[in-house]
Amino acid sequence: MSAPRELERLENVITRYGFAYLMTTSDKGSPHAVQVRVVQQGSDLVVNGVGTHTRANALARPVVGLIWPPQSEAEYSLIVDGEATVVDESLRIMPTRAVLHRAGPSASHEAGKCASDCVELSLTSR
Repeated sequence: MSAPRELERLENVITRYGFAYLMTTSDKGSPHAVQVRVVQQGSDLVVNGVGTHTRANALARPVVGLIWPPQSEAEYSLIVDGEATVVDESLRIMPTRAVLHRAGPSASHEAGKCASDCVELSLTSR
C-alpha cells in the first residue's frame, strides 16, 4: 500500500533524520551493520571514517544499504539502496532507490501481499 502523495526528493527528506545504519555484506554473505552519520554532497551520500570491515566489504561488494530509523512507531524509516565507492577512509554512495517505509496495520496483511505503507522518493533534483 502506498501513501498517495507527491514524490518527495531524497535531499529534502534526509535532513529530518539523525544517524543511520550502513549495511554491507561480508565475504561469508552475512550482513554487517554499523551506525553512521551521512552527509549529502551533490547527488552522493558520504560516510566518513569507515572501519576496516566496512571498507573491505564495500570494496568487494559495493551494493550497500542505509537505514534511518524512525523516532516513533508511527513515523517512517528511510531506506536507501546504493552503490558505494571507497575513497580513502570514506564511502561515497550513489543512491539507486530511496523509500520511506512503515508497517501497515496488522489486520490488513493478506497472504502474499504487502500491507506496508511505502513512499518512493525521487533521487534527482527538479
